[in-house]
Amino acid sequence: MITPDVQLDLRGTPCPINFVRTKLQLDRMAGGELLEVWLDAGEPVEQVPDSLTMAGYAIEQLADHGDFFALQVRKPHA
Repeated sequence: MITPDVQLDLRGTPCPINFVRTKLQLDRMAGGELLEVWLDAGEPVEQVPDSLTMAGYAIEQLADHGDFFALQVRKPHA
């Protein structure tokens, strides 16, 4: 995995709040920066990547760490 510019731990955060918090963090970041989001299994890891893709973000990696998933998403350049 590439070292992210920002890391966001959303374990224990329900849908759709985890997507909203991810989107707000991406809005605060500069174009080209990499965000790593920690998500729970189940609905969070199923919904957040799809929602980000539909919003125009590029998912770079999704890694299973056993008790959580690490999602890496890059903010596009403006």
